[in-house]
Amino acid sequence: MFDKRILQKRILVFLVLFIYAIFFPSDVFAEDGLNAGDTAWVLVSAALVLFMMIPGLAMFYGGLVRVKNVLSLFMQCFAITAIVSVVWTLFGYSVAFSTEGMQAGAKGLHSFVGGFSKVFLWSVSPEHLNGSIPEVVFFIFQMAFAVITPGLIVGAFAERFKFAAVCIFSGLWVVLAYLPICHMVWGGPGAFFADMGVIDFAGGIVVHVTAGSSALIAAILAGRRRGYPITAMPPHNLTMTLTGTGMLWVGWFGFNGGSALAANGTAGMAVVVTQISPCVAALTWMAIEWYRNGKPSALGFATGAIAGLAAITPASGTVGPLGAVAIGLASGLFCYWLTTSVKHRFGYDDALDVVGVHGGGGVVGTLLLSVFASTALGGSKADLNMVSQFLVQTFAAVSCAVYCMVVTFVLLKAIDAVIGLRVNEEAETVGLDISEHEEAGYVL
Repeated sequence: MFDKRILQKRILVFLVLFIYAIFFPSDVFAEDGLNAGDTAWVLVSAALVLFMMIPGLAMFYGGLVRVKNVLSLFMQCFAITAIVSVVWTLFGYSVAFSTEGMQAGAKGLHSFVGGFSKVFLWSVSPEHLNGSIPEVVFFIFQMAFAVITPGLIVGAFAERFKFAAVCIFSGLWVVLAYLPICHMVWGGPGAFFADMGVIDFAGGIVVHVTAGSSALIAAILAGRRRGYPITAMPPHNLTMTLTGTGMLWVGWFGFNGGSALAANGTAGMAVVVTQISPCVAALTWMAIEWYRNGKPSALGFATGAIAGLAAITPASGTVGPLGAVAIGLASGLFCYWLTTSVKHRFGYDDALDVVGVHGGGGVVGTLLLSVFASTALGGSKADLNMVSQFLVQTFAAVSCAVYCMVVTFVLLKAIDAVIGLRVNEEAETVGLDISEHEEAGYVL
């Protein structure tokens, strides 16, 4: 028989080691600068960000369209995930984050794009570190950001673009728009905007301004959906949309908190403000609707929450709770104005309000962090010059928006000339589920 005393001793040793590992993890897991806690947090965050795209964004967008187009939105989100993941692996990561030949203040091509030293991750082994985490973990975390950014844009031309046009546009847009801006903002010393001192903790510029500005051009070039705005086009399944909202909301903790690239106080505060801002924005949106329409709507609450999440993204690593409240309030007001008054005034058919919510929210957070990042207002920047930082933030946001607009215009015009952008009238009437995929989202 097995000696019970030996078993008891082994259990005791295990418990002692387990408790020690909890309270002194760096002593147990440290290996040449590797921190297991940081690595685990960023791995989980990468999964959360991917979860935001599939199924989060797919469900959020899918519920907002008419029943005949729900499957097409899911297909677009899933196809974009696959396309961008392959591009990121082939050369996208290298172009965005390769630092060959770069140093602070240097001029030249590498200020705008990276090199090709990390294509196929040839020069990256599992032992290579990026700070305190393996570089392959950083690779997959940033891949999830690259995946969701063009995914946001599809909401602008929902219910009328050919599936082939969506796939081609998304792949080329990531290469020509996302990769250079990602490098210029997040590429480190020697990168154009990074050297200017721009602050974009988790993607207010890189993700939301780029997607929002591109969505504006896409919505204009796509033209209005047939019957818009005369024919009512209500969401077919708000329960699905609210479910997607919840997935996006929770996933955003990884989006912002994971951008600290460490399990530390910065990540903790990023998560805290990521909860505060959407709550304030959603309540602001709800209050406006309640006052103007007599009743609050579930769609308005969900839209306000996403606006608050988009707005806090660039500021999440530098502002405190006061800044989160201010940014949430401002984004609720500003994005509501953009998605109602401005859109109706100019008549463009931004079907799922990408411009107003993501573009507007990204701008609000990018600019307001210039004020609320100061330690005097609860932020983390002790020596912040609000005026100069505001000018830097404005220049970066406007420059990136204009660049993305130009890229989007050229790409869509070229694709339209080759294969066409929109489905024909009959296909649009039948719905993209049947006309593009010969399948239905629901079997009645």
